[in-house]
Amino acid sequence: MTSVVEGVLQAVEYQGDRGVVIKAVLARPQQSAPAPGLVLLHEWWGLNEQMVGMAQRFAQEGFVTLAPNLYSRQGYKVTQDAAEAGKLMESLSSQQALRDLNAGIAWMRQQPFVDPLKVGLVGYSMGGSLSLMMAGHNSDVKAAVCVCGKTPPIETVDYFLCPILVLHAGKDTWVTRKEIDTLKDGLAQRGKPGDVAIYPDAGHAFYNDRRPEVYREADARDAWRRMVAFLRRYLIRPVVS
Repeated sequence: MTSVVEGVLQAVEYQGDRGVVIKAVLARPQQSAPAPGLVLLHEWWGLNEQMVGMAQRFAQEGFVTLAPNLYSRQGYKVTQDAAEAGKLMESLSSQQALRDLNAGIAWMRQQPFVDPLKVGLVGYSMGGSLSLMMAGHNSDVKAAVCVCGKTPPIETVDYFLCPILVLHAGKDTWVTRKEIDTLKDGLAQRGKPGDVAIYPDAGHAFYNDRRPEVYREADARDAWRRMVAFLRRYLIRPVVS
């Protein structure tokens, strides 16, 4: 296990399902008291520099942030090629990924600098889809954010164990507006805590400032504000009933 120094981004490793070594980066806020934890789930490109930068941003907001390489079983791949990224995503077993994420959450909750009762998830694109799956899979997750991820079947909303936040790009060609509207209606009908925000003129990955062809600064800024407010509400501030 790689040691972690306060305030420094470092590489760590932990045991996933059936002993596989999961490689990750960990970003910590500079504070002495245990802080809420986040598990950050990357896009189909792998754990690249953009996602590492996001981990650092969340740490600056007060969250201990673990960003695992979801392709640890595929040789820790990172790519800029869409065809290769598509193959990597297709080869990722969702059930194995969920078990590996369970291991990551358990590892986070064991760290003395993490509040074990306040752990959340944030996922982008492919990672966003996994974030929503985990919301109905692990009761230790207290808040889940999905950005540009596909939604699960509507019947799984019944099993959501925590509040969710979904941020959708209105011009996304991978995630349809129908999916998002169905999820939003399902949350309301079942009385599940959650919120859906739609950015009508944004395309997929509008938040990625390293891809100028898709980046939309104003929408990205608003999405960040919404995420941080949501996570603070459920992981830092007590919820008043």
